[in-house]
Amino acid sequence: MVDSPDTSREVVNVYVPAYQKDRWVEHANDLDMSQSEFVRTMVQSGRKGFEPGHEEPGSSDANPGGNGLETRVLKLLEDDTYSWDELLQAVSEDIETRLDEALEELQATNRIRYSGRHGGYTVVEGEV
Repeated sequence: MVDSPDTSREVVNVYVPAYQKDRWVEHANDLDMSQSEFVRTMVQSGRKGFEPGHEEPGSSDANPGGNGLETRVLKLLEDDTYSWDELLQAVSEDIETRLDEALEELQATNRIRYSGRHGGYTVVEGEV
């Protein structure tokens, strides 16, 4: 019997400048990912560039966070070659569409409104 690698989860702490974390949080939100999922995915993606053919134990799930990002990326790359920026734009378009639809629905049900005075969207009183 072959020993299987330990795939239990462990905490890893990393210290980065505040501006870097802000960028990561924004990027993770754009991709509809948790911060942990974003960092884990970016590290794994970066490591693949250094270790061809190597796959970390437990990282073979094409949809680790349940959002299908890896599946969408693979589908895009089946048809063509994309740069990082092109891939980001392709997967971000989906989140922009979803955000637009959510905002329209929330406005239609009078749960939020656009406030020029506040410079953006705001919750209608009593909806929090």
